[in-house]
Amino acid sequence: MRLKTSALLLAAALALPAAAPAPDAPPRVRIASFDALPKPLPLPYVETADAEAAVKAARGRALRGNKLLLIDLGGNWCLDCRLLAGTMELPELKRWVARHYEVVTVDIGRFDRNMQIPARYGAGKTLEGVPALLVVDPKTGRLKNGGKVSALADARSLSPQALADWLAQWVR
Repeated sequence: MRLKTSALLLAAALALPAAAPAPDAPPRVRIASFDALPKPLPLPYVETADAEAAVKAARGRALRGNKLLLIDLGGNWCLDCRLLAGTMELPELKRWVARHYEVVTVDIGRFDRNMQIPARYGAGKTLEGVPALLVVDPKTGRLKNGGKVSALADARSLSPQALADWLAQWVR
C-alpha cells in the first residue's frame, strides 16, 4: 500500500507544471554586457525639473500602488548613470521594475544640486558616487538600503544581470 501511495504522489508531482519564479525574483536579462544596450544611452536626468515636487508625486504613486520608491540620483554626464538607465529600459527589467518600484530620477548636478533629498532620507548631504539609489519605504519614509546607496557608482564593472539582481534584493 505504501509503495502504491508513494508512486501516486510521485506521478502527481511530476504532472504538475514547473513552479513559476517568485514574483520578486529578478528577471533574467537577455544581454550579457552593456555593449549590447541600445544606443544612444538614455539621458534620464532633467536639470530643470522640480526635484522636490517629482519625489513627492512619486512617493504618492508608490503609496497608491503598494510599491517601493526608487530615487535615482545622478547626472547625464555620468556614464554609470546612463548605463543603469539603459539597463532599466530593457523590456524584461522595465516590466519587473514597474511592478515593484515607482522610479523618480533626480539631477544632482556635480554634487551641488538637490542634495537635500538624500539627506532627508538619511543618506547624508554628500554621496560617495553616482548613480546613487535610494530605496525608500513610502509608508514610513525610511531608507531600506542604507550604507549601500552608492553601491552602483561603478555600474560598468557589473553585468546587466547583476544590476537586476541588486534591484531585486530590496523587494524581498
